[in-house]
Amino acid sequence: MITKLFPWIDKLFRDTDREHIRRTRNIRLIPDFKNRRGGKLSYAEWAHVIGIFQTIIYQNLEQKSGNKILDIGCGTGLLGISSEPFVSENGEYTGIDIMTDDINFCKEHYKSDNYKFIHLDVANPTYASDQSVILKSWPIQDESQDLVTALSVWTHMSEKDAIFYFSEIHRVLKKGGKAIITFFLLDEEYENSLGKRSDEPGRFHFTTQNGWIFDLSAYGSENWFTLKTAKHPEDAIAVTKEGLRILQETSGLKLVNYYPGNWKEIPGVFFQDILIFEK
Repeated sequence: MITKLFPWIDKLFRDTDREHIRRTRNIRLIPDFKNRRGGKLSYAEWAHVIGIFQTIIYQNLEQKSGNKILDIGCGTGLLGISSEPFVSENGEYTGIDIMTDDINFCKEHYKSDNYKFIHLDVANPTYASDQSVILKSWPIQDESQDLVTALSVWTHMSEKDAIFYFSEIHRVLKKGGKAIITFFLLDEEYENSLGKRSDEPGRFHFTTQNGWIFDLSAYGSENWFTLKTAKHPEDAIAVTKEGLRILQETSGLKLVNYYPGNWKEIPGVFFQDILIFEK
């Protein structure tokens, strides 16, 4: 009963909550329950993650307004909300996604003149299996963006797709521009976490459903792995440190910062690993 009523309760809450927003103006844009996607349904979790990435974006932009930000896999706009303060004063936010419904929603929901959204007709077995299997460059001018963001996008890419689109990041970034990308990175912290995981009653862990144990090669790759429980490898993909090196070497991007994620059973600022790259 409560589950059925929740969308109505959510609307009543959001309408009332907006009347009390004083210092975090951009959270007025959080979508309604049915349009919150990307693995996060809770209003509170959206607000929390928006704040995390607004802080990280602030830390990685030289200028704090007038920026051009490209958000890959924009979904229904979570990082678009985080980006709002930084594209004021003639800046521009561009969201790209392979999900037609998400792009259509964003075009209706985010009305600002400096926001635009683009559908990319590229297939992904998990999210858009009926689209083109030919990889396409983003319709974005070379060296035009101050920042590229991607929240849980490379976690759904095969090795071939990951390498191709990492080079696209380099192409569209201005010299000195940054990219904020989330990963499941299979590094020493991941290896150490395997021994900490347990099914003890009362222990907080992430192993109840699929274990977040990446021990199955994705399409025979030596450095891209998926879960044994995945229907498609692209449901969840992790990259080894050697895979990360390949991404940097083939793209020309340089890793400049790393925030380990709490999926590794350690304290972290976000669930997935956040990696910052620079051109």
